[in-house]
Amino acid sequence: MRIVAILTCFNRKPLTLACLEALAVTAAAAAVELEAIVVDDASPDGTAAAVRERFPWVQVLDGPGTLFWNRGMHLGYGLAMKREADHYLWLNDDTHLVPGALGSLIAQSAALQERTGGPVIVVGAAAERDSGRISYGGRVAASRLRPFNYHLVWNAREPVPCEAIEGNCVLIPRAVAERVGNLDPTFEHAMGDTDYGLRARALGIPAFVAAGVAGHCSPNPLGGTYFDASLPLRRRWQLIRSRKGLPVRSWLHFCRRHGGWGWPLHFAWPYTKVLLTGLRAAVARGSGSEAARPT
Repeated sequence: MRIVAILTCFNRKPLTLACLEALAVTAAAAAVELEAIVVDDASPDGTAAAVRERFPWVQVLDGPGTLFWNRGMHLGYGLAMKREADHYLWLNDDTHLVPGALGSLIAQSAALQERTGGPVIVVGAAAERDSGRISYGGRVAASRLRPFNYHLVWNAREPVPCEAIEGNCVLIPRAVAERVGNLDPTFEHAMGDTDYGLRARALGIPAFVAAGVAGHCSPNPLGGTYFDASLPLRRRWQLIRSRKGLPVRSWLHFCRRHGGWGWPLHFAWPYTKVLLTGLRAAVARGSGSEAARPT
């Protein structure tokens, strides 16, 4: 069994090195032949040099500092798909795999392929280390009216189907990679993994969240992002349109591709929500100031 893992990283050397160490441990436990491609997007903390020194089996690609997650993964995955492999493994550098993760993912992939009659995408669920709460994995839409409002699904004992995939830990058979192709570089940072899963689904390729926990990863905090209602409206408006928010070009591309006839409404809603909640908060602060003013 031959696996090629793909990671992209920026400026968090300890996490990246720990991720690769855990990857090597789980690959050895699964008795697979492992290669890895790490796209380092011009990290100033010496991540690239440290990876080259400690992990000679890893190929490091030097990015220009403008790739962010999706375009970094597009670069690495494109190179990986030129190599002979049974599976490709997407892995976030802040995800620390448990020793039995890779063997479990491979076994569940084989069982699901036998059950469904074709290759499948298998997503490894990540959990918070302290609480055990699932932080990343696969998701399903809340309703047809809100197709992009996804919630996590997971089961400790058996794999469960999902619609949207999160790229923290994803096992992709070669047959799926050949049919779906690469991540879409139109997406600047996020959304590329979700788009990939939905594209696969449109081709009749299902995705499942593997049973059990594949690794540990803390969720990204919402404070300081455009979700943070305590921030001034102007700041939230800047953040939602930034690369790590909901950049207009990426979001427009996603909504047109996956939003059906109602895509203009899905496209407008997040920006409208930020404006409405921001204005409401500003009015409330103004009212509070008036009430506190001495007569």
